[in-house]
Amino acid sequence: MKVEEFRKLSIDELKKKEKDLKSELFNLRFQIATGKIENPVRMRFVRHDIARVKTILKEIG
Repeated sequence: MKVEEFRKLSIDELKKKEKDLKSELFNLRFQIATGKIENPVRMRFVRHDIARVKTILKEIG
């Protein structure tokens, strides 16, 4: 997602998005450990999205 899309979300939606992204990151790490990952580059994008959400939450309050 782009930053503009994150900024349109409410605080509750941002917190839910962060939780979902962390869950996805956990699943990707698990896939790497078991050797069944299809797209290892996806981890990078998920980590960046988590950072974007955290930054916006910090800016808001």
